[in-house]
Amino acid sequence: MYIDYYGFSAKPFQLSPDPKFFFGSSGHNRALAYLRYGLSQGEGFIVVTGGIGTGKTTLVKSLFSELDSRQVTAAQLVTTQLEADDLLRSVVASFGLPYEDDSKAVLLRRFEDFLRGQAQQGRRALLVVDEAQNLPMRSLEELRMLSNFQVAERPLLQSFLLGQEEFRHTIQDAGMEQLRQRVIASCHLNPLSNEEIRPYIEHRLHVVGWQGFMPRFDETAYKAIHQYTQGIPRRVNVFCDRLLLYGFLEEVMEFSDEAVTTVGQELMQDEQSNSSRNRASSGGPLLRIGHAMEQRLLELEETVETLLQNPGWQDAQLERMERRLMLLEPAVRQIQQQLVSLTQQISGYPPADERSPEEHH
Repeated sequence: MYIDYYGFSAKPFQLSPDPKFFFGSSGHNRALAYLRYGLSQGEGFIVVTGGIGTGKTTLVKSLFSELDSRQVTAAQLVTTQLEADDLLRSVVASFGLPYEDDSKAVLLRRFEDFLRGQAQQGRRALLVVDEAQNLPMRSLEELRMLSNFQVAERPLLQSFLLGQEEFRHTIQDAGMEQLRQRVIASCHLNPLSNEEIRPYIEHRLHVVGWQGFMPRFDETAYKAIHQYTQGIPRRVNVFCDRLLLYGFLEEVMEFSDEAVTTVGQELMQDEQSNSSRNRASSGGPLLRIGHAMEQRLLELEETVETLLQNPGWQDAQLERMERRLMLLEPAVRQIQQQLVSLTQQISGYPPADERSPEEHH
């Protein structure tokens, strides 16, 4: 909608990673230098970590755009919770090799033959593993084992591991010592600084034909955008896309902090509304049960607190409090049973009265 209004050739703040939009912040340039260095070494692991939306995938696509296919055969794998055998199949498939209905031994032999064939043709194999924080340790060990393929002491496979911040802790685990020894470089992507917001936004605008005139952003707008997005590139893209849409609808050609604040409040309301809908659709029964149990527990706590604060009460008063506790206890137990039953339904596990005698044990 706003593309023609502002005279752009395309959307400047699209969410899909595109190497032509790569912005060389200080952190991203350092990470790209690490990747290039690792690629020149032709062995080991390069680890790049960063929070959600900090530009890890865009960084890799930028590197891919530099690769000479006559020298490097690259494949990218976006992982989920893949166990070791499934990981091997996914790696084999990412390089375009057959993988269905074959044993692990067959897959390993096929992959090694492929790597040797690439080496004979003067090419190296590069595997980029995205979302590496999702991999169990056994799967990471499987990746390390794949790096053992060699010809005349020359490694046949090199891997880049991209992950969120928790992946930094994963590779520090005691069981990851052998993998750590093969990490030749690592870096962490941080959000854009307040000073980098303006050049980041203007860079993306220039890519789609912006001449520096309309729309315009005053200095207060850049600061406000950083405040709302915390400098996370994906959030900046979402925010600026909505801001330009707002400008089109309101016929705005110059953005100040007031326009930014208006859009920021709209986005915050959208997020709160979506969060409420998600809670209602996915956890409604659980929330109701949880609230009921919380209320009962509060009543129990109030009763106990009253007893503790009044140690000199007469026996009749103590008996009355004891009866109240006895009445509350079955209610809490009933709520607990409802919670267990609902959890079993969600997980697909049959209720206790529907299980066989063996399952009870």
